[in-house]
Amino acid sequence: MELLSPYLEKIELEIVQLGFPETPENLYQPLSYFLNIGGKRIRPILTLIGAEMFDEITPEAVDVAVGIELFHNFTLLHDDIMDNAPLRRNFQTVHEKWNTSTAILSGDVLFVKAMEKILKGQSNQLSQLFLTTAKEVCEGQQMDMNFETQLNVSISEYIEMIRLKTSVLLGCALQCGAIISGANEEDQEKLYQLGTNIGIAFQLQDDHLDTFGLSPKVGKSIGGDILSNKKTFLYLKALELASESQKQQFEHLLSEHNPEIKIAQTVALFNELNVQHISQEKIEFYFQKGISYLNEIQLPEERKQALKAVIDFLYHRNF
Repeated sequence: MELLSPYLEKIELEIVQLGFPETPENLYQPLSYFLNIGGKRIRPILTLIGAEMFDEITPEAVDVAVGIELFHNFTLLHDDIMDNAPLRRNFQTVHEKWNTSTAILSGDVLFVKAMEKILKGQSNQLSQLFLTTAKEVCEGQQMDMNFETQLNVSISEYIEMIRLKTSVLLGCALQCGAIISGANEEDQEKLYQLGTNIGIAFQLQDDHLDTFGLSPKVGKSIGGDILSNKKTFLYLKALELASESQKQQFEHLLSEHNPEIKIAQTVALFNELNVQHISQEKIEFYFQKGISYLNEIQLPEERKQALKAVIDFLYHRNF
């Protein structure tokens, strides 16, 4: 991550200097709290890298990068409410520490602040890309919630949901940087496709870690997806491979109220069906597909090193 430190420093400095008003305290204090508990800052780093691949990092690139990070945090605030999640990055979620209404309003303010940063630029293409992406993220979130009660969900539907909910924002982040630096449309599209495929791998990996990760490293409670009856790739693949008796066990577990039993028995079924290994293969597929787009971009290798470092970091993460 040493190669990425200069990008992270630029982002963190700009976030510190956002300067939220002191009042109303219950509106702005949660924002400072949420932004200060950190995060990987992958999306804004990608924007700066996308810009630097084709030119230098300008103040506009930094503004847009921070805008994308603020938008991402807006989605997390609301996502935590919808998932009734108690922890985010090992800290209390905003709706737990304050209340749901405060978390909703604080998230709304983050969206407004994100738009302020994005619209500082003069590019209509960039603004349209961001607005389209923001809409797609909401569509993906709705699909995710629908899947909790939808009886039949295909793996292709699940992949489309995570493409919208998670990966389009990574593609958008990279393409925004490229737009700012004047990259041609072909290279912009390759970066967007790279970002979306890496994003799919990232979310598959996130779901994988939610079940098979180590809680202190992951920064949230293990088994949250299982408790929420989320139809992740792990769950859908397990159903596809399950015998009739195993399918009945899965169906019974949907209404199991004891969280320890629900998680333990679901994971046991996953292990019986070897879906942990299959999930890892799927993650590898999308990482390699993303890397193939990077290889097609005709730039000196040194201009690709930072992006390769991000991909390597995401590929090997265990949190």
